[in-house]
Amino acid sequence: MTSKVDDRVPVLIVGGSLVGLSASLFLGRLGIGHLLVERHPQTSHHPRGRGNNVRTMELYRTAGVEPLIREAASVLADNHGILQAGTLTGTDQEWLFRSIDPGGALSRLSPSGWCLCSQNDLEPVLLRRTRELGGELRFGTELVSFEQDGVGVSAVVRTRETGELRTVRADYLIAADGPRSPVREALGIGQEGTGDLFHNVSITFRAKKLAEAVGDRRFIVCYLSNPEGAGALLPVDNEQDWVFHAPWRPDDGETLEDFTDERCTALIRAATGVPELELEVTGKAPWHAAERVTRRYAEGRVFLAGDSAHEMSPTGAFGSNTGIQDAHNLAWKLAAVLHGWAGPQLLASYDAERRPVALATAARASARSAEHRHPGYDVSPGTGRQAGMLAVVLGYRYDSTAVLGAAGSGPLPEEFRPVAEPGGRAPHLWLTRDGERLSTLDLYEQTPVLLCGSRGGSWQAAGERAAAQLGVPLACHRVGADGDLVPEAGADWGQLHGVGEEGAVLVRPDGFVAWRSPAGTADPEATLTRVLRSVLSLT
Repeated sequence: MTSKVDDRVPVLIVGGSLVGLSASLFLGRLGIGHLLVERHPQTSHHPRGRGNNVRTMELYRTAGVEPLIREAASVLADNHGILQAGTLTGTDQEWLFRSIDPGGALSRLSPSGWCLCSQNDLEPVLLRRTRELGGELRFGTELVSFEQDGVGVSAVVRTRETGELRTVRADYLIAADGPRSPVREALGIGQEGTGDLFHNVSITFRAKKLAEAVGDRRFIVCYLSNPEGAGALLPVDNEQDWVFHAPWRPDDGETLEDFTDERCTALIRAATGVPELELEVTGKAPWHAAERVTRRYAEGRVFLAGDSAHEMSPTGAFGSNTGIQDAHNLAWKLAAVLHGWAGPQLLASYDAERRPVALATAARASARSAEHRHPGYDVSPGTGRQAGMLAVVLGYRYDSTAVLGAAGSGPLPEEFRPVAEPGGRAPHLWLTRDGERLSTLDLYEQTPVLLCGSRGGSWQAAGERAAAQLGVPLACHRVGADGDLVPEAGADWGQLHGVGEEGAVLVRPDGFVAWRSPAGTADPEATLTRVLRSVLSLT
C-alpha cells in the first residue's frame, strides 16, 4: 500500500447505515474526529429496520436526538401490538399482544420508551445531527483495501462516481459494512450459528383503499397465514403506503424474477382478503433472516459492529438494536483510549462484552420467530423457558475486565430486575439537580460517574483525589436530600443501587455499573484508585 496519506483521522467508519451512523453520532458527541465512508449514494429509501427498543432510545436520548427521532416517527406513534390472522377480513384474528407497554409500566423503569421509526426516516436524522457535530461523511465512497500495523490502519477508499482513490490513515477502523462484510472476510474471521433461517421479499406498495380493511387496528405488523398469500403486512403511514413481506424459497429454485408485479399483486390481495384491491407495487427488496455471530469482534485495531458481527431473525427487532448498542459500547472505549484516560487493553473488553450478548440475543430472536409463527419460518416453538423481552432489552449483562464484581451468571437473565449490579445497566431514577429534573441515565455519557450515598462524602472526596491523580475525568455526585442530586419523593436510591447511605457506585459512560461498595471503607481513595486502574486498564 502506498505511503502517501491523503486523510488522517482517529477513526475510520466503513458503512453508513444505522450502525455506522450511530457510531458516528456517538463518537462525535465524545469529541472524536472520524471519517465515515458508505458505498451507496444516500441513506436507505426502503422502510425497514424500524423497531427501536427502549435501550436504544435511552442511548439516543443521552446523545440528544430522541426528540428528533420521535418527530420523524410521529406517523406511527399510535401503532402498537402484533396481530395474527388468516386474512384482514376473516374472523380468525388473534392479537399476540395489543400493546408493547401495557399499563405504562415501562415509565417506572426508563425515561424513554419504544419507538417505531423506519430506517429510511431514522437515518436522515442521524446523518443531519452527526454532520452538525462536525463528522465527515462521504456517501458514494467505498473501501477498496486496508492493512494495519501496530500503531494504526491504512485504507484506500474510492469515490464511485469519479473513481478517485484516496489513502486514509486512522488509529482504528470500525467495520459496520453489513452481513457480507468485506472487512470481516479480509480479516478471515469466521462465523458460528444456525445459519439461514428463512428468506423474504419485501414488497412496498401503495393502496389507498387498504386502510378501510385495516380499520382501527393500529398494529406494528400483522402476520397473515392464508396459504394463497401468507406473509407479513406492515403499515408505513396507516393510509396508503404499506410493506408486505412475502416468503421466498430460493432453495426450491424460486428466483427474485418470479416475483413479478402481477404475482406480488395477487399475493397481497389473497393475504389481505381484499380480492379487488387496487394497488401499485413501488419496490421490491430481498432479505434473509439468519442466525450467525462472528467468532471474534476485533482483530488488532479493526472492530466489527452490527450486521458484520451478527445476523438475527427480524422478530423482535433485535438485530439493529444490538448493532446500535455495539456502536455505543465501542465508542466510549475508543474515546477513553484516544483521549488518554484509559489504557488500550480496555478495547479488548468490546469482544468480551458484546459477543456473548449477541450469541444469546440471536438465539432468542430465532425462538421468538418460532413463537410468532413468522411466515416462511417452519419451526415449532421450543418448550423451555425463554428470557422475557425486558430481560433481553434492558437486562443483558457484561463480564469483563471493565467490570469488577460481575456475578458471572451469563449475559441474559430469565427475568429483568431493575437493580444496579456490576455488569448490568444502571437503573433509572428521577432526580433534581439545581432545580432541573433529570434521570440518572442522563448523567452517563461523557465520563465515568461516581454516585455516593447521602453519608458518602468520604467516597466523593476520595473519588475526586483518585481521579486527579490518574488523570481520569470522573464526575462525583452525592445522592440525597443534602446532596447535589436529590431523588424525587418516594424514590429509594440506595435500594435501587444496592448500597447504603455510606456506599458508592461507579457507572461507566455507557450507563453500565462497573463497581459498587454497599458501605464505606477504611481507605476509600486507595480503593477507588485500584478500581479505576482495573476498570480502565490503566497501568
